[in-house]
Amino acid sequence: MQHLTQSIFVKNLELKNRLVMPPMASARSGQDGSVTSSLCSYYEERTHGGNIGLVITEHAFISPEGRASAGQLSVAEDSLLPGLARLAETLHRNHTPVFVQLNHAGSKASKNDCPAVGPSAGAGPLEGAFESDFQELSPDGIAGLADKFRKAALRAKQAGFDGVELHAAHGYLLNQFYSPLTNRRTDVYGGQTLDSRIRFLLETLKAVRGAVGEEYPIAVRLGGCDYKEGGSSIADSVSACIALEKAGADLLDISGGLFGYMVSDSREPGYFRDMTAQIKQAVQIPVLLTGGVTTPEQAEKLLAEKAADLIGVGRALLKDPSWADAAFSSPTI
Repeated sequence: MQHLTQSIFVKNLELKNRLVMPPMASARSGQDGSVTSSLCSYYEERTHGGNIGLVITEHAFISPEGRASAGQLSVAEDSLLPGLARLAETLHRNHTPVFVQLNHAGSKASKNDCPAVGPSAGAGPLEGAFESDFQELSPDGIAGLADKFRKAALRAKQAGFDGVELHAAHGYLLNQFYSPLTNRRTDVYGGQTLDSRIRFLLETLKAVRGAVGEEYPIAVRLGGCDYKEGGSSIADSVSACIALEKAGADLLDISGGLFGYMVSDSREPGYFRDMTAQIKQAVQIPVLLTGGVTTPEQAEKLLAEKAADLIGVGRALLKDPSWADAAFSSPTI
């Protein structure tokens, strides 16, 4: 049975197949985070054949102090709406639905005029964070950032995107709250229990849902496991995903935690399947698996084995813009 070619619904949005182009930073945006012709061309080139079921854009910052790097896309200002609409239309002309990934880099933010913020001040294990400079978020600051996620999601909807994704992986802010290695708070957002560590994420999801309405798809990219002693665990990822589904998430995009989008001791296709297979058993909404998949046969095998409902292909599409067109012309698919 050919699983990759089967359609699937994310909320009320029907995807033509199970192939996803996951978020990958391209650094093609303007100095202010605006959409450029280069960025539109990058996505047009990879979707021109109409063979990708869903594209989730590279992460877009929701506020200037949460910017991760130069060339990053922005959803922080209303003035950016015309460019965002242009990007959405580029993919829609190729009959490809597209979500915007919303992000705040937290203590991994690039140095600028705004102080970086995180769940807890002080030194920690997070590579790439400016540990000496970032400040602990107050409860009011947490609420303020949830509202910035809300406003960014509304801009995405107004610009014509088909959904949004909250970035809670790869050591960025929402993931920093989720991991006990970086969350050393003692209040209701603190690191003592999983419920407290995902409180900010759930409140952000609730705020976004309130802005975009009940029928608009919301995905969450969860860095479910740190694969490090004392960090978040696979069991945490299953429990967190159950809570996210209950709170209104429509798609669970599972990846690595504080230490990035790879597993240090594994390069097999679908190397996060140890998480996704268990999460898929525990929830009813679709689960997306990305990591190490480079051929359509590998994607088909993971779907057949019920490791996930959707497969993300990243670096292969980055290297070969026509990968999806070749994959769907393969006699094995």
